[in-house]
Amino acid sequence: MQEQILRKFFLGFIQIHILHHAKEEPFYGAWMIEELKEHGYDMSPGTLYPILHTMEEKKLLKKENRTIHGKVRKYYTITELGEGVLEEAKKKAYELFKEIKD
Repeated sequence: MQEQILRKFFLGFIQIHILHHAKEEPFYGAWMIEELKEHGYDMSPGTLYPILHTMEEKKLLKKENRTIHGKVRKYYTITELGEGVLEEAKKKAYELFKEIKD
């Protein structure tokens, strides 16, 4: 039960993290899985790709197919809407974390 509740909380943080990296440079899903692993999130492709697809449907991310060494990879970048959402999320998260940090 506790794990399910924490998972739901962390999915929001993960989406903010995804937007952050999409703003820095285009990324592909396998790279993001490794990036999240470095932060202690063990995420499978079956969990990450639906999140990316939903964020794309909501116009927060845009996808570009690139052929790398004969293999097609989907690269994600942030949209203008995504940038606005990221900035607002950062402000709100900062305010909340200031209050709960102690």
